[in-house]
Amino acid sequence: MEEPALAQAFARREPWALDEAYRRFGSLLFSAALNVLHSPEDAEDCMHDVLVRVWKRPGAFALERGSLRSFLAVCVRNEAISRRRAASRRSQLAQRLRAQREETEEIEVADYVEHARVQKALGALPQEQRAALVLAYFGGKTHVEVAQMLGEPLGTVKSRIAIGLRKLAQALSADGAR
Repeated sequence: MEEPALAQAFARREPWALDEAYRRFGSLLFSAALNVLHSPEDAEDCMHDVLVRVWKRPGAFALERGSLRSFLAVCVRNEAISRRRAASRRSQLAQRLRAQREETEEIEVADYVEHARVQKALGALPQEQRAALVLAYFGGKTHVEVAQMLGEPLGTVKSRIAIGLRKLAQALSADGAR
């Protein structure tokens, strides 16, 4: 079968076209992802996720966009780059948090029971909220400094701190009522 016929069938979302595109272009797409991600498992996941996402979205591929082969290769490469960047951001955040934990002394609470309650409540928060709160309140950083340290927009940091504080207040008041 010629590629133009496959491309037309793929654009019409004929079920056999997805299988044929995977069979025909799978090794190219895997190589494109592997070249960026350097992990066979991650490359396989990336390639699969892109094919399924493109397949499920009507109009994602149009014949006017060029060859199906090139379109899929670009989609896989772009997704692989996005995944690598996201992994890099997560790694940088984890490093900053480890460094912050080493720099920040334990939360000083005179009462051991109260200290344990605060630690437990903090530990229950999502990591993004906990990081922002620890930097702002226990690290003495301004919201602007927290945003810069975490590489996040200021509004996002302010929202995470506000939500985290509400959750802490709820957890501490509920825990104290027991």
